[in-house]
Amino acid sequence: MTTTERKHISTVVKEYGQRLFRFIRGRVNSDEDAEDILQDVWFQLSNLGNLDELESAGAWLYQVARNRVTDLYRKRKTDSLDGMFLADDPDIAPVRDLLLQDDLDPEVQFFQEMFWEELFAALEELPENQRSVFILNELEGKTLQEIADASGEKLKTVISRKGYAVSHLRKKLFNLYEELNF
Repeated sequence: MTTTERKHISTVVKEYGQRLFRFIRGRVNSDEDAEDILQDVWFQLSNLGNLDELESAGAWLYQVARNRVTDLYRKRKTDSLDGMFLADDPDIAPVRDLLLQDDLDPEVQFFQEMFWEELFAALEELPENQRSVFILNELEGKTLQEIADASGEKLKTVISRKGYAVSHLRKKLFNLYEELNF
């Protein structure tokens, strides 16, 4: 990248940075998601061969941002454990709430113990890279971007690994749910 291109990117970032962040933040649930998407937009901008070929940098930036927001929601629909257990059934409490409940009810304790046991057994069946991404994201609360940065992997690779892990875990844990008729 030439010095001129760096200056041009710097000018674009200064001109659109705050507005683009507010645009993205208005469409996602957290500042962290907005920052991740904005970072991805800047990354896409830096990968363009010749910035002068863009007719409208603003239009291009907002289109990339819209696409990334859409991608985020598509991934969330398919890659969340919350939706694993009949989320449309109003009689069933969300599984996450149930698992984190500090209740002395023996049935709840039994379900929690079985769930965690089955979860860790299913995690052991996964390849190390998928297991690691899942644990870091779901259990340790790291963002997928943080995991990608720390591992040196592309964000899309990390997202894909998480998707495979969630798909495997859904199959394994849904059977537990069915057996317990919970």
